[in-house]
Amino acid sequence: MEAYVQEQIAVSAEGGATGHKTILLVEDEKAILTMTSMMLERLGYTVLTASKPNEAIRICELYSSRIDLLMTDVVMPEMNGRDLAEKLLYLYPNLKCLYMSGYTANAIAHHGVLDKGVYFIPKPFSKQDLATKLREVLDEVKGATQR
Repeated sequence: MEAYVQEQIAVSAEGGATGHKTILLVEDEKAILTMTSMMLERLGYTVLTASKPNEAIRICELYSSRIDLLMTDVVMPEMNGRDLAEKLLYLYPNLKCLYMSGYTANAIAHHGVLDKGVYFIPKPFSKQDLATKLREVLDEVKGATQR
């Protein structure tokens, strides 16, 4: 895993001079991780990917540049997306978060994702839906009401 994390950081450093926002994408389903990463890159974002929460934590510990947003699946092995976000906020206190899930609202309510002030996008989503939601999250002023 360490070599993979180092590779992620090296690739990001090469492309990081574009001035765009950096997104850490955490998704345990490989096909969705790949597809979403491609969407984000086509939208102009620098993307760091992790297929497991502990891998995401390791990337954050080693990454020396700014990470603007965590986009994470809600239900994953090791820990859920909400717990992951709480751990990463220690490393990146201004980190914004966008949760995603293919489960229904009722199924994910107990994960705390549908609480007031939390951003969420249901899977599957289009590139346009993703772009719109990301602008909403990234443009949000700290302390303002979130949706």
